[in-house]
Amino acid sequence: MIKAVIFDLDGTLTDTEKFYQKAWPQALEHYGYKCEPWMPLELRSLGRPFAPLKFKEWFGEDFDYDRVRSYRKKLIEEYLKPGIPLKPGAVEILDYLRESGITVAMATANDIERTKRYLGRIGLLDKFDRIICADMVKQGKPAPDIYSYACESLGLGPGQTIAVEDSPNGVRSAAAAGCKTVMIPDLTEPDEELGKLLYARIDRLIDLKELI
Repeated sequence: MIKAVIFDLDGTLTDTEKFYQKAWPQALEHYGYKCEPWMPLELRSLGRPFAPLKFKEWFGEDFDYDRVRSYRKKLIEEYLKPGIPLKPGAVEILDYLRESGITVAMATANDIERTKRYLGRIGLLDKFDRIICADMVKQGKPAPDIYSYACESLGLGPGQTIAVEDSPNGVRSAAAAGCKTVMIPDLTEPDEELGKLLYARIDRLIDLKELI
């Protein structure tokens, strides 16, 4: 029986992944790097130490990841000033789960300060029983650390949880931790290899009702 649902944030509950797809190329170009169109897609939910290593692979050992990422964060803040768009059904599914006695948690590649600030802005902060962020674990997605820690902190086995993700790195992280992994594709559909890791692929957040 499913006792908890653990959500990713960007691209899953908030329609914000599209802004990262714009901000990464801008940040790279600001420092003189050419960003290929496929690169930002590979960066979705990619955490430490994997993201810095990926950039060094692309641009060389001298690449200053922290400097470029800091500029990208400033761009994201500008993009989100008018508001943080929610995915359709986000509030409804969170309310439904809580009313059904299902624990609601979050496992995001964001840090805890930004996560709580964003959730507060969109009125979702009090809808989560537990919030797990990348800065609480040793390795970010696609390593299983964040979902393993989320399950541990909830006192549940991974098989008692559903993890909801939109990106390949997030899916790999949740599946490696043993969670029942549900993908709601945002920018790309799962390929055959990724599909084998999924408990289900659904179109909308509200479709989670059918899996509980």
